[in-house]
Amino acid sequence: MKIAIIGAGNLGYSIAIGILTQKDFKVKNLYLTKRDISSLSSWGKLPNVKISTDNKKAVRSSNVVIIAVQPNQLKNVLDEIKEVVNPKKHTIISTVTGRRIEELESFLGSETPIIRTMPNTAISVGKSMTCISANMKGMENIEQAKTIFNSLGKTLCIEEKLMQSATVICASGIAFWMRLIRATSQGAIQLGFDAKEAQELAMHTCLGAASLLIQSGNHPEQEIDKVTTPSGCTIEGLNEMEHQGLSSSLIKGLITSFEKISQI
Repeated sequence: MKIAIIGAGNLGYSIAIGILTQKDFKVKNLYLTKRDISSLSSWGKLPNVKISTDNKKAVRSSNVVIIAVQPNQLKNVLDEIKEVVNPKKHTIISTVTGRRIEELESFLGSETPIIRTMPNTAISVGKSMTCISANMKGMENIEQAKTIFNSLGKTLCIEEKLMQSATVICASGIAFWMRLIRATSQGAIQLGFDAKEAQELAMHTCLGAASLLIQSGNHPEQEIDKVTTPSGCTIEGLNEMEHQGLSSSLIKGLITSFEKISQI
C-alpha cells in the first residue's frame, strides 16, 4: 500500500508514527506533506518515507490519500489536488474535523471513494478509537481504512450523522481523560505521594479500569460493585464526587463541546 498524508501536523504526524511502528501493518511508501517541512527532516532518512511540500506529487505517487489538514485549509487542498485524483486509483480518507463527505465530493466527485474518519492522538501508540463513515464508492474500499486504523487501535463504522458526536467522545475525549488522570494525580500528591509516583498510580489505574471493561464486557457499575463494600471508603468517596457533580459536569462538558463543534 502506498500512502500519502497531506498535512503532517499533530494528527498527521501521529498517524505516520503509528503506521511506521506497527509490526502487523506494512506500507510500501509513505509520503508526508507540509508547508514547512523543517520539522520532518529526520523522516527523510527512512528508506520508505518521502517528505515534500508538493501535495500533487504525493497524491500521484500514492493510492491511499489521508487528508489531515485543519478545517480552514481543506478547500484549498482539495482545489489543489482535484486534478490529479483518479477515482479508479485513489481512496481519499479525511480526518478533518467537522467537514462532511459531501463537501469533499463537491471537489472530487461522487465517483471518488471518500472515507471520513475521526481518530485521536493515541494513534501514535497504536491505541486510537477511530470512527469511520463513507460515501457509496468509499464503502467498496472501507476495508482499506479499517486495515490502516485497526492496526493503530480500534475502529467503529458509524453513520456520518454521528461523526460530530464521535469527535467529542473520541478525539476531544483524550483531553477529558487526561484531565481526570491529572486530577487523580493531584489528589494522590495531597495524600502523600510524590508527583512521579502519583502520576504512575493514576495512569495505570485508569488503564486497568479500561482493560477490565474491554476484557470482561461488563458494564462499569458491575465492576464498581466489586470494590464498593457496605459503609466502605470507596462508596463514600464516589457519593461525595456525585454530590459535587462528577457525572453531571462530564455530561455537560460533552454537550458543550458538541454544541461548539456544531458551529464549525
